[in-house]
Amino acid sequence: MSAVIIDGKEIARKKREEAALRASSLKQKGVSPCLAVVLAGEDPASVSYVGAKEKALGEAGMESRDIRLPAYTSEERLLSLVAELNADRLVHGILVQLPLPAQIREKAVISAIDPRKDVDGFHPVQAGRLFLGEPGFIPCTPQGVLELLRETAVPVSGAHVVIVGRSNLVGKPLAALLLRRELNATVTVCHTGSGDLARYTTRADILVAAAGKPGLITGGMIKKGAVVIDVGVNRVNDTSAKRGYRLKGDVDFESAAQKASYLTPVPGGVGPMTIAMLLHNVLKAAESCAGADETGGRRD
Repeated sequence: MSAVIIDGKEIARKKREEAALRASSLKQKGVSPCLAVVLAGEDPASVSYVGAKEKALGEAGMESRDIRLPAYTSEERLLSLVAELNADRLVHGILVQLPLPAQIREKAVISAIDPRKDVDGFHPVQAGRLFLGEPGFIPCTPQGVLELLRETAVPVSGAHVVIVGRSNLVGKPLAALLLRRELNATVTVCHTGSGDLARYTTRADILVAAAGKPGLITGGMIKKGAVVIDVGVNRVNDTSAKRGYRLKGDVDFESAAQKASYLTPVPGGVGPMTIAMLLHNVLKAAESCAGADETGGRRD
């Protein structure tokens, strides 16, 4: 048996085309969707991610306000900047790239963002709405995972989904989404205290690996015919690679491909979907301004 490889790049391309059409429609109403992207420091991975996001915004006909700050920026300065962006009516979404320099508290910055502009879906208000099943911004990576499953026509209702990883960015919000009545999955969340992971993963109809540990999930830990979604993007040193490293997922791709029915690659799986979903969240915020309110209130 050899798994069908889910082409996240192709599915993301379709979603980005949809975003471009929605952006064009908004512009006809006099609203130009705009995301302010704030990057503090020069973390190589963050610089790369920000560049990819800004490129995607431009290709979809949306504006990107690029704000770069030095690594020594104070928390007070960053909070002041966030307040300015909150008050700027031409900015519909605010994205502060994580991780932040050590002197800045991530929770303080995330909580300072206007929930109506929190297109990452990390603000406590948005997290509360998600867990209560109310409208709001869904974090981009969990949203991307669900879109991959929908586009691949993987049955979710009644399925046993095992998520390896309990982060606030992926594991927890994805579990909350899958538990909604419209998706109706049975969810198990594994973490560092779960002990023998295989005891849980071998029972999964759908297995989502989001632990941030390269090669953690091997073929022997996967039930035959399971759908495997690899969220992990880990940099592994490789002197033969041009950049001195290569990207590796949380799943051992070769052995998993012999057991799974569907499998996402790294790169080219969940990653492109995360950016595509960000575009749709920015559009959602801009549509709220235009009167097509999907988040719970006009910004008048």
